[in-house]
Amino acid sequence: MLSLLDDVKSLFESYFLLHTTENRGFFIILCYEKENANMEKTKWSETVVLVDADYVDGVAFNLIVNFERMLNRPIPKADLSHWLVCVALDGGLKEGENDIQVVLVHGKGKEALENFVPSVFETELDGKAFRDERLGEFKLSAVREEDVADAGNLFMQSFMALADEKDIKRLILVPDMEQHGAQIRDVAARTDGKEITLLAMEPQAGRGFRQEILGYSLMSAMGIRGEEFK
Repeated sequence: MLSLLDDVKSLFESYFLLHTTENRGFFIILCYEKENANMEKTKWSETVVLVDADYVDGVAFNLIVNFERMLNRPIPKADLSHWLVCVALDGGLKEGENDIQVVLVHGKGKEALENFVPSVFETELDGKAFRDERLGEFKLSAVREEDVADAGNLFMQSFMALADEKDIKRLILVPDMEQHGAQIRDVAARTDGKEITLLAMEPQAGRGFRQEILGYSLMSAMGIRGEEFK
């Protein structure tokens, strides 16, 4: 157990040094007009973050439960803006006046994230935005599953559509690899002209993408520090 804690501490301290962000708890709500809910008609930025919101919410819950036991203290819900800044940095985004679009794919019966703040898709996230002083503006869209597709399948449909968009240069994915790993690896391997980054809880085999460990960005967004692992 001590060896495991030492490994987590070392890895997370390295991550924290590279991803220090000052906007924890700072979510500026800026309304923007969504051009069209249809992805085929949307004007896309060069950087797009595609998130399986149901999946990442479940991962966040598991981390909260486990780290509360490990650290013997309450763990707050993840700060969504802080997490998205970390995700963008994981995806290789450099400092500057960037325009980042975030697409949160969620199930039809899920109205809010349970382990993030802010959380309500319709009133707090969809069509809203926030600005990070270093990276620029993040514009959020929440896409709900329709009758013909569950959230996982909708995520794959969205990924395939975004992979074909010529305007997108950097695509950052937070998928459920257990459900759609084979399909994601296949599409990524066949996609040219894009820098694809995959955030997952475990290292993934494949080509056509770079990868980062999802848990580190979530831990940072929950205020967990490396020095706590003693």
